[in-house]
Amino acid sequence: MTANAGVHMTSTSPHREPIRVGVVGLSASGGWAATAHVPALAGLDGYELRALSASSTGSARAAGEKYAVPLAFGSAEELARSEEVDLVVVTVKVPHHLELVRPALEAGKMVFSEWPLGADLAQAEELADLARRRGVLTAVGLQARSAPPLRYLRDLVADGYVGRVLSTSMLGSGWIGGATYDDNYAYVLDVTSGATLLSIPFGHSVDALTMVLGEFREVSAHIENLRPEVTHVTSGAVTAKTAEDQIAVTGVLESGAVAAMHIRGGTSRATAFHWEINGTKGDLVIKADHAQWWYGGLRLYGARGQDGALAELPVPARYQRSLTRWTERSTEPACNVAHAYALLRDQITGNLAPDEDGVPDFRHAVRRHRMLERIREAARAGRKVTLAEQGA
Repeated sequence: MTANAGVHMTSTSPHREPIRVGVVGLSASGGWAATAHVPALAGLDGYELRALSASSTGSARAAGEKYAVPLAFGSAEELARSEEVDLVVVTVKVPHHLELVRPALEAGKMVFSEWPLGADLAQAEELADLARRRGVLTAVGLQARSAPPLRYLRDLVADGYVGRVLSTSMLGSGWIGGATYDDNYAYVLDVTSGATLLSIPFGHSVDALTMVLGEFREVSAHIENLRPEVTHVTSGAVTAKTAEDQIAVTGVLESGAVAAMHIRGGTSRATAFHWEINGTKGDLVIKADHAQWWYGGLRLYGARGQDGALAELPVPARYQRSLTRWTERSTEPACNVAHAYALLRDQITGNLAPDEDGVPDFRHAVRRHRMLERIREAARAGRKVTLAEQGA
């Protein structure tokens, strides 16, 4: 059984190309959709950015003109009902996912939602259940799973590069949860928003770890809010923060290997992201120079046998899925999103190789949400908890 066994992907009948995309939350003033999804789709065969919706008809029209999108709707409901949209992509803030994903599912459309799927486990379960009942393909934006270096890393481990995995250690900076905040990210100060250090930086990180090495069997955790007050970057105003800024998780994987993860709020002058995998025959290390490492820009190193020094391991071309334009642009936020779209396209059109996994779906998102809830439980209870029975 590979480390990726158990990942849920919604199957579908082959679909014609191009796949007509409608983006919920594409704004003329910028944002994640403009930063990542529009560049990822640009020039990617098999897709057409056909429609968008924004918070009002006027803002939708402005975005349509800026990005040359033919159809601009003032609401997600209108976009979902359009017969010219095949795939609805939801890129808004987490607290609004439930209300904006639901209309697309009810309209029977394929849906790609950013991660986290919901503000909490209950919302994620509601959306996954609705998708199951409607029988539609879904995808969730855990794009690190599509990153060529991580797919290569997973295969190296599976092929025995390090021998039997003994332990793994991951240290990262969380970007959110620092000493300051701005207006765009004021909402992440609230632990109930669903957009926290645990759900976003830790969520992306632990999903990548389990993709490569398999799921956790049991965990112990410390989740702390050591900065209960933070400062606005421009006004200097001090406000309360209830969301965590330190997460330390230790545990045992289903393989028996020991794992340790520490995700820190804000940034560090020393380490943005560092992940080691240590085995009986060698070691693998993956690094990034920025906190949001799941965007791209990963470097892979390895050493085995009697070799003393780590050497960089170039990712073979076959992992790039012909997306050569992103080889030299791997540090851009759109890089791994583009690779996710490429996998999703092949999945939708029936061109995914029999031994290849596509993008994770809403059922997988529920599984990850449930895992995060169990980690919170471990931190609250001050004891280890078992994760073996968490299948969604």
